[in-house]
Amino acid sequence: MNTSLYIAKRYLFSKKSVNAIHVISGISMLGITVGSAALIIIISVFNGFEDLILSMYNQLSPDIKITAAEGKFFDARSQTLRQIQNDPSVLNYSEVLEEKALVRYDGRQFIARIKGVDAEFGKGKSLDSTLKEGAFDLGEDVFPRAVIGSAVQAYLSVNLENQEESLAIYSPRKEVNNSLNPADEFVMQYSFPSGVFKTQQEFDDLVVVPISFTRSLLAEENGVSALEIDLKPGTDLGSFQKELEAMLGKGFSVKNRIQQNQLLYKVLNSEKWAIFIILSFVLIVAIFNIIGSLTMLVIDKKKDIAILSSMGAGKSLIRNIFLIEGMMISLSGCLLGMLIGLAFCILQQQYGFIKMQMSDNSLLDAYPVSLKTYDFLLVFATVFAVSLIASAISSRISVKSLETLKENL
Repeated sequence: MNTSLYIAKRYLFSKKSVNAIHVISGISMLGITVGSAALIIIISVFNGFEDLILSMYNQLSPDIKITAAEGKFFDARSQTLRQIQNDPSVLNYSEVLEEKALVRYDGRQFIARIKGVDAEFGKGKSLDSTLKEGAFDLGEDVFPRAVIGSAVQAYLSVNLENQEESLAIYSPRKEVNNSLNPADEFVMQYSFPSGVFKTQQEFDDLVVVPISFTRSLLAEENGVSALEIDLKPGTDLGSFQKELEAMLGKGFSVKNRIQQNQLLYKVLNSEKWAIFIILSFVLIVAIFNIIGSLTMLVIDKKKDIAILSSMGAGKSLIRNIFLIEGMMISLSGCLLGMLIGLAFCILQQQYGFIKMQMSDNSLLDAYPVSLKTYDFLLVFATVFAVSLIASAISSRISVKSLETLKENL
C-alpha cells in the first residue's frame, strides 16, 4: 500500500490525541455533506420544473417547424414539400395557417392568434393533458368548433356550458378600404368553443380551429403559414433538420424545438447555472474549512513529521500524507452528501411528501424532481477540484518548518 495513503488513513480513522482536531474534521466533513446534498436536491428540483415546463411547450411545439424565410404565407403543394410528408421518419405532417384576429364573445373582445390546423395536428401527442376543461374537439368543416387558450377564456369570460353564445372572429378583408359600411371591411366567422387548454403564456392567447375555417376567414385558398413536423421515436433530429435545410434552400426557415423557443431555453439554462454557482460558493466555504482542520493536525503531528523526516521521508511524502487526508475528508463528505441527496430525491419522486402551496387547478401537487447523471458528476468534479486546492495549501504548511521541527526533536 502507498505509504502516504496508509498514514493518512491512520490519521483519519484512528483516535487523535487532541479531541478538538477530531471535532474540526467532523465539522468539515459535515459541511461538505450538507452542501453536496443541498446542491443535488436543489438542482434536481430545478430539473423537475424545467422538464415540466418543456413538456408543456412540447405538447403544442413540433419537432420541426418550416416557415417562409420572407413573407407570412407560402404554398405547401410543391413536390419538394410533399416528399417530406412521405418520408418514413415523419410521424406527423401538419399544415398550419395562423394569423391574429379580433374575437368577440358576449360583448367582450380580445385580439387572439387564430391557428387553423388540419386533421393530422396533434397526432402522437396527448393534447387532452393540456386541457383545463372541455374536450379537444374541432368539430367538422360544416360545424367548426374552437379550442381556446386560458388567456382567451379569462379575457372573454367564456362559458363552455353556454351553447347559445358563440365566438365571433373578425379579420380584415383583403383589398377593401374606406367602405361606406365598416362591416364590409371585415370577414366574420362564428365558432362554438369546445375546450380550454392551459400550457404556457406564449400559447394561452391561441384559438385553435380547423384550417378550412381559417382559410375562409383569411381568404387564403392554398397558403399556409407553417408546416409542423413530428418525427418517429429514434430519428436523429439534427441529421433530419440538415437534410431539410439542404432540400428546401434559403427560401425556407427550418427550426427545431430549441430554436422555436430559443429564449425559453436560454433562460432555463442561465437560471440553472446561476443556482449552481451560488450554491457552489457555499460548498467552497465548507471545503476550505479543511485548511483549518489540516493545520491543526499538522501542529498535533509535528513530532511524527520530524521522525518521518529523520527516517528518510522526503518532503513530497510528508506533503502527500496531508494532501490525501484532506481529499479523503472532502470526498467522503461529498459522496455521503450525494447519497443523501439521491435518497431524498427518490423519496420525493415516489411519495411527493413536500407539497406546493398552489390552487386546486394547478398541474402538480408536489415539487417535481428529475435526476440526471451529469449533475452528480458536476458536483463531484467541483468538490474534487476545490478540495485539491485546499488540501494542497494545507499540505504545504506541513513541510514549511520541517527543518525547525527536526532540530527541536
